[in-house]
Amino acid sequence: MKNVEWILCPICKNKTRVQIRKDTELKNFPLFCPKCKQETLITVKDFQIIIIKNTDMKKG
Repeated sequence: MKNVEWILCPICKNKTRVQIRKDTELKNFPLFCPKCKQETLITVKDFQIIIIKNTDMKKG
């Protein structure tokens, strides 16, 4: 079993800069993807990632 896992962007499926462990719990976490430049609000518990809201950060 893995001890750590990278969170993948729910939009473009690329690796983000955030790693989680089995005991990591995040609630209403703003996950930013450096590749597609979008922010998604997520909740994480026991390696399960739940997407709450997709916030489009592209402006200009």
